[in-house]
Amino acid sequence: MKLKQVDFSKVLNDDQVYDHMMASYDKLGRDWIVHQWSWMNNVYKAFNDHYKYLIVISLIEKTLQFYDQMNIKYSFDQFYSKQNLQIEKFSITELCEKLKLPKETVRRKVLELDKIGALKRIKKQIIIDRSVFSQVRPERQVKTTAKYIYLISEIFNKDGIYTKKLDPKLIENTINKNFSICWRWFYRMQIPMIIGYHEMFEDVATFHIWGTVAMNQAFNYKKNINDSNVYSITPDYMTFNKGIVTDQENEKTTGVSAMSLSDMTNIPRATVIRKCKYLVDQGYLKPNEKKQYVMTGLNIEKILPYQKQVFKNKAKFLRKMLNLLTIS
Repeated sequence: MKLKQVDFSKVLNDDQVYDHMMASYDKLGRDWIVHQWSWMNNVYKAFNDHYKYLIVISLIEKTLQFYDQMNIKYSFDQFYSKQNLQIEKFSITELCEKLKLPKETVRRKVLELDKIGALKRIKKQIIIDRSVFSQVRPERQVKTTAKYIYLISEIFNKDGIYTKKLDPKLIENTINKNFSICWRWFYRMQIPMIIGYHEMFEDVATFHIWGTVAMNQAFNYKKNINDSNVYSITPDYMTFNKGIVTDQENEKTTGVSAMSLSDMTNIPRATVIRKCKYLVDQGYLKPNEKKQYVMTGLNIEKILPYQKQVFKNKAKFLRKMLNLLTIS
């Protein structure tokens, strides 16, 4: 069998990915926000509860880690060929430590998952029954993630740090072929992100609502940049995000009402109103004259430093995917 040689001059490192990603944020920011917002909607939609799904994917990630350690690789179709997935044994304490949640919360959510049949104990086996909850097969998420990786590759091609020409279908096929390892990388990016925002906002639903307001402003800001032909003066991460806040302060953008936030996230309106009040009290959001919610300058001070750490994990995921695509 012919051994494949790896050209290490074409292999990316984390710092390269991070630096070029942050420098070209005007071309990447809106698509990334959509990528994350879409995923958060799917997280909530599975059980109408962010934490139940977070527990499920944490257990799946642990199982994917075992597959990786044992050099076991499953394609997308192989991984979803059965409705039931046997997972590694776990303890409530282990989940609490990983998710940084109170033991009472984790125990209650696990019991609720057991009650609806999503999590089962059959003799000595622990089973996730995929048929019980929606959004099991992430076909759409794979497409969305592949599209974003393609966008990154195009920018890196222009910057001269990545030479392989890709297309979304090739990326999608590579993820599907190497699904168990690629989705472990994906979860290792996403799970810490949610945990961090849970700690910042006190719960995930509050982050989900804040993120929806942020997405609305990013879309409006991007449109205003394009309409005013000043695309090239806001390329980097800090300038782009400062521009979003300044844009709404100049009354060039509209906010989002509580009703619209509920419609967009499927979170009950009463919950949205309560979470928005918290965000206003903490200074993250403010209502405008139309009783729509917009971001405040506090987001620059408090959110952006944490987001940089989120993007460090994002850079690791993208580096692994682009390097895999290089040798595929």
